[in-house]
Amino acid sequence: MKSPIEIELMKQKGNTAFTLIELLVVIAIIAILASLLIPAATSAINTAKRTTAKNQVVAIAGGVSAYEAEYGKLPSNGTSTNFGPDLVNILCSSNDAVNNPRGIIFLEAPSWKNGKGGTNANGYCGPFNSTNPYSVVMDTTYSNILSNLPSQTGIGSAISYTNVIPKDVAVWTIWTNGTQTYLIDSWD
Repeated sequence: MKSPIEIELMKQKGNTAFTLIELLVVIAIIAILASLLIPAATSAINTAKRTTAKNQVVAIAGGVSAYEAEYGKLPSNGTSTNFGPDLVNILCSSNDAVNNPRGIIFLEAPSWKNGKGGTNANGYCGPFNSTNPYSVVMDTTYSNILSNLPSQTGIGSAISYTNVIPKDVAVWTIWTNGTQTYLIDSWD
């Protein structure tokens, strides 16, 4: 037989414990709050990727301009419009004795990481995927006019290639996220 003190202690223990219903309600509330935060977190991540890409296209354009200032000519990209491995070797390393005889690093570019961008076997790729290098066009005729560049009237609108800008180098990437299309360029 239990003493009155033991009975009182058992009553107090029973009153302080959670019931299964209370536990399920707390879990449901946490799940609802988490579901409200996920879209906001995704939006913040996408904004960070766009900002990273914008910084990178501006840095690439600056690296090409710095190369031109140093050597008096634009770096050779052949007929390619991609920031491919050859251009990475010229601007991002000191290993190209023919195109960069002084061994100057014009552009710091780490290895590619998801959400960060960087260089890999495909070239200098943005933070969105590792198979799509940035596009680069250089004014090799020194007319200070680049044409047939992408333009966009608003986020999500179609991309047209009619833009003409007074620059010697243009760098861009186009990212599609669901139904939204983003033109990220160096000339805005």
